[in-house]
Amino acid sequence: MAVGSSNDFDLVVLGAGTGGYAAAFRAAQLGLKVALVDEDKIGGTCLHRGCIPTKALLESGAFADRIRHAKEFGIDVGEPVVDYTRMAERRDQVVKRMWTGLKSLVDKNKVTWIGGRGRLAGPGKVAVTMHGEDGTPGAGGERVLQGTDIILATGSRVKSLPGLDPDGKRIVTSDDVLTMPTLPKDMIIVGAGAVGLEFASFFNDVGVKVTVLEYLPRIAPLEDAEVSQIVERSLAKRGVTIMTSARFDTKAVKTTASGVSVMVGPDGKDPAELTAEMLLVATGRAANIEDIGLETTRVETDRGIIKVNGKLRTKEPHVYAVGDIIGGLWLAHTAAHEGILAAHVIAGDKDVHEMDYVKQPRATYCRPEIASIGLTEQQCRDQGIPIKIGKVPFQAIAKALIGGEYEGFAKVIAHAETDDTLGIHLVGPHATDLIAEASVAFELQATPWEIGASTHAHPTLSEILGEAALAVDKRSINF
Repeated sequence: MAVGSSNDFDLVVLGAGTGGYAAAFRAAQLGLKVALVDEDKIGGTCLHRGCIPTKALLESGAFADRIRHAKEFGIDVGEPVVDYTRMAERRDQVVKRMWTGLKSLVDKNKVTWIGGRGRLAGPGKVAVTMHGEDGTPGAGGERVLQGTDIILATGSRVKSLPGLDPDGKRIVTSDDVLTMPTLPKDMIIVGAGAVGLEFASFFNDVGVKVTVLEYLPRIAPLEDAEVSQIVERSLAKRGVTIMTSARFDTKAVKTTASGVSVMVGPDGKDPAELTAEMLLVATGRAANIEDIGLETTRVETDRGIIKVNGKLRTKEPHVYAVGDIIGGLWLAHTAAHEGILAAHVIAGDKDVHEMDYVKQPRATYCRPEIASIGLTEQQCRDQGIPIKIGKVPFQAIAKALIGGEYEGFAKVIAHAETDDTLGIHLVGPHATDLIAEASVAFELQATPWEIGASTHAHPTLSEILGEAALAVDKRSINF
């Protein structure tokens, strides 16, 4: 096997998902010579098996539901016919278009793309088993890259519960769902976090009977409790069956040629049999830290993730890590922010803040959408923080009524003594877009009064944030 070497990279980025390519592009913009290494396509899980394809499907499902309500807008079109094959084709077209754009940005930013399986080979070295010219894995020999600094961004993979082994047919993961050719008539979803709720919403919209099982006492357990209540009520109204505090023996799950069955009950009491064509495991992800050469360095891990400081440095000098492999929020945009921050540190920028995960927005694309930033009401109370709250429903917002979607609310939490904005929570139409204003407010340390004092165009959905911010001091105009 031919072995080559290269010692002229300022930075080698291992992994070309959102965190990896964001780091590579920014580092190149800052004048560094950068190599970006991945054995797969640029874009990683988010683009090819996560964020983008799932949101494309969710958009199709929501569009079908909107057609069902067309009569309310004075338009008679009848019941929509769901063509899942064409939905999947559109999903894949969106992914391909995004991927094509990303590939062009590699050249635009003058980043060296290296296709192959990379692993650390000691401090400052990455050994890459190269793809052949035709893309065949391992057919191109090995190349050793030497970089002054290295960023690890190898991402994560789906994981299941102990004893519950996905087979890709009856017991499936989110990866499997995005490649299945047809829709099942019914589905059990284990897990009511972001992934579980998004798929529950989509499958319900396209006519699949859905049952959601959540181990914890409420769905969307990381969100504000009032948000969880709204989403659970909405999904139940649409016909989704939801069981919280659900307990079942994973080893007792049975599969047959026609489906899957599980005995489950609240808190394990009075279990009843549930059956469906398919069971989707949506219980989290595992970091890809195996076989990337960590043992050749002083990089430390803890419970399956890489340990870093506030500026993404590991214990090994000149080795950084970003994205899912360091845990945290496990969100693509957070990985991108980490990657950009690390690039600025490596480039010698003296004015680089440490990562502040409280300021990172969170988004779930079920219907109604969920978006939040900062602390929940319960977290504030647990920390003994005196708070005041402004809360305004979408029913008070003209644009929401005009659009026919007015479930949910905006909630602004502030410190009762200092007026600092502590948390902003949205559940309702386009919440994942509206959270951008809240993100800017957190970055600029704006108080609720300052948020509310800025003019929000009328009629727009964004008015709900202005109104909720004013409501903190009981000064809302329209509610």
